[in-house]
Amino acid sequence: MTKFAIAGVQMAVSAYEENITRMAQYAEHIKQRFPWVNMLVFSELCALGPSPFKAEPMPGNAEQRLQEIARKTGLWLIPGSLFEQREDGVYNTAPVINPQGEVVTRFRKLFPFLPYEAGINSGNEFVVFDVPNAGRIGVSICYDMWFPETTRTLVAMGAEVIIHPTMTDTIDRDVELAIARASAATNQVYFFDINGVGDGGVGRSIIVDPSGYVLHQAANGTEIMPIEVDFEKVRHEREKGIRGLGQPLKSFRDRVCQFDVYQKGSHTESYLHTLGTLEKPVANNSLFTQPQSYVTEKDLSQAQPASDWPVWE
Repeated sequence: MTKFAIAGVQMAVSAYEENITRMAQYAEHIKQRFPWVNMLVFSELCALGPSPFKAEPMPGNAEQRLQEIARKTGLWLIPGSLFEQREDGVYNTAPVINPQGEVVTRFRKLFPFLPYEAGINSGNEFVVFDVPNAGRIGVSICYDMWFPETTRTLVAMGAEVIIHPTMTDTIDRDVELAIARASAATNQVYFFDINGVGDGGVGRSIIVDPSGYVLHQAANGTEIMPIEVDFEKVRHEREKGIRGLGQPLKSFRDRVCQFDVYQKGSHTESYLHTLGTLEKPVANNSLFTQPQSYVTEKDLSQAQPASDWPVWE
């Protein structure tokens, strides 16, 4: 059997301080406590927090510190993601670092969480990489998984495991758990959906196998989730079917129908163009046309302005 152990780390993330020091402590602890682990995965924007004002070029100081963690522990490291400053703007980027401390590839989030994640550029490349003597792994970030074409493309490129850092701090986390499980089953792939806690999310990370079975679902606190994946299981499932039943990848390959909706300008997508502009919804001002006797001028003068934190997915 071809096995490879991946530890998801559901870590408390600070929006105000760097988190790389704490990530290094986790890595050293995991190396000692779980010496059979081969790879560490952290949540989206874990290293420097969710502020695009902390964007750095890559290579850069933060990425080099992460490379040193991988080199020191001898582990593969996907440190969630960082905001990357490039000539044409800021990207949400996940570096993949090998046990020698080398950046093997970088994945740039395809679908920023618009309209909330405004000002962040979209990547346009799908990323898979090979782990020698194990198998092929694909990377996506948070909102990317809401578009099933993303996972399907990575699997069509040979991915047998999807690493998916996320930063979900909103009430739709239960929906994402369903998407993660469906993504694993419909693509016959291991799916590691790793969220943060504190300023980094509401937790509830989930790891699903290629049969759609939930291997682990975290609670809302900090947690280390070491899971051994079996690449031979993926290959067997794809040959024989999920739980000995459906073979969706083969059926997709052998399809007769064509998906015209994926052709820009196709008549099939005409309805989508009736949906209006992609923008933040606003309050219904008609609800406030009548004065409210229980709100006084003194109340309004003493009210504190609401914080305008961005929402990341």
